[in-house]
Amino acid sequence: MTHTIGVLGSGSWGTALGVHLARSGHDVRLWARDAALVAQMAATRTNPTYLPGIALPSPLQVTNVLGEALTGAEFVVMAVPSHGVRAVMRAASPFAATGCVLVSATKGLEEGSMLRMSEVMQAECPAGEIVVLSGPSFAIELARELPTAMVVAGESSAAVEIVQAHFRSQALRLYGSRDVVGVEIGGALKNIIAIAAGVVEGLGLGHNALAALITRGLAELSRLAVGLGAQRETMAGLAGLGDLVLTCTGELSRNRRLGIALAHGESLAEILARTRMVAEGVCTTEAALALGARHGIELPIAQEMSDVLAGRTDPRTAIRNLMGRKQKLERA
Repeated sequence: MTHTIGVLGSGSWGTALGVHLARSGHDVRLWARDAALVAQMAATRTNPTYLPGIALPSPLQVTNVLGEALTGAEFVVMAVPSHGVRAVMRAASPFAATGCVLVSATKGLEEGSMLRMSEVMQAECPAGEIVVLSGPSFAIELARELPTAMVVAGESSAAVEIVQAHFRSQALRLYGSRDVVGVEIGGALKNIIAIAAGVVEGLGLGHNALAALITRGLAELSRLAVGLGAQRETMAGLAGLGDLVLTCTGELSRNRRLGIALAHGESLAEILARTRMVAEGVCTTEAALALGARHGIELPIAQEMSDVLAGRTDPRTAIRNLMGRKQKLERA
């Protein structure tokens, strides 16, 4: 069955989702803020800036006008960087049909408010039913139709099931969940741990160190998620462990690459100046620490990465600090 779907955000992930949904037979309107990018995509039927080499299927139309993207849309997919979600959702809300399903495909926490992305979207568009799409997923691999498995989480079983039914394909398998908190916290904090994983790799500290970092990173994000009401089992699934492993080890991981660059002596400002891609872990780190502090939950890896990102310490000292922490029982 064909549905009308508006995808907000024409970065690599938004474009990949738009391509996937159009290939699945849906009428897709892909919105970009940048009119020049829209013109380029319309002329070339590709997105050379963010997803080069992938043709845009004919059912996918591009626009920089929110009304054109959203009028009549039964599903609205949010795929802009976390720092832009509130403003885009606020502008999009008047065009979103009552009862439409809002799909959050953005991983992160809002700076200042410390809200999860679904909470930000709900605040700006209360008429929509919200679900979260998360899990281990590099955009280019989905766009190339390589096998991918993700999680659809929502408080409404009906909304979860309808997204599962209409967003799936032979290349994308979707598992349902009611644990919105766990799925979103896993997706947000894994980016911080991936920066640390890049630091470990960039310093040449070996596989033992990387395995330890990923394992303790899982303990850290699980501690926060469970403290916020998530189910511990979720953290051992696709949106927790699965996404964490991919982002910490995959060559395509932006956050991992950022950590490697930090380990090689570049400053955060230098790294950000030479790329248009957003490493979500940068924006999420301070929000995660503030959220942990509010609930009395210690996040030592996030704290060290915060200090490295701010230039308060160097990467090697950060790793030394983590290794020198007081020893304790593993599950304590």
